[in-house]
Amino acid sequence: MTRRPVDIGDPDRLYTVTGGRSRAGDSFDLVTLVVSECRPAAGMQSEHVRILELCAHPTAVVEIAAELRLPITVVRILLGDLLDTGRITARHPRAAPSVASLPDSALLKEVLHGLRNL
Repeated sequence: MTRRPVDIGDPDRLYTVTGGRSRAGDSFDLVTLVVSECRPAAGMQSEHVRILELCAHPTAVVEIAAELRLPITVVRILLGDLLDTGRITARHPRAAPSVASLPDSALLKEVLHGLRNL
C-alpha cells in the first residue's frame, strides 16, 4: 500500500482562511468533541459554515480536520473563532482519576489479540 503525502493546502489559502493568524489556543486537542450551538448565518466564512454543519452531532477535532482537508492548526484557529462567539461547545475528554484506575496493559493486549483473531 502506497501512502500519499499529506496535502496541507496552498499557503496563501491557509493564510486567508485564518486571517493571517498562525497560533491557535490550547483549547482543542485531537479528541475534543465539538458540538454546534446554532445554525450557520448568512455571511459566515465558508469553513465556519462547514464546521457548524459537521458538528450537528459531537465530532472530534481530528475528524473535522479530515473532513475539511485542513491542517489541525488551521482547524483549531477556526474552532477558536466559533467558541469565542458561542457558536460551538467543546467537550474535552475526561482524564482518568488515577493510573490505578486505568485498565491493565496485559488485559488490553489480550483484547487486541482477540480483535485481530476475528
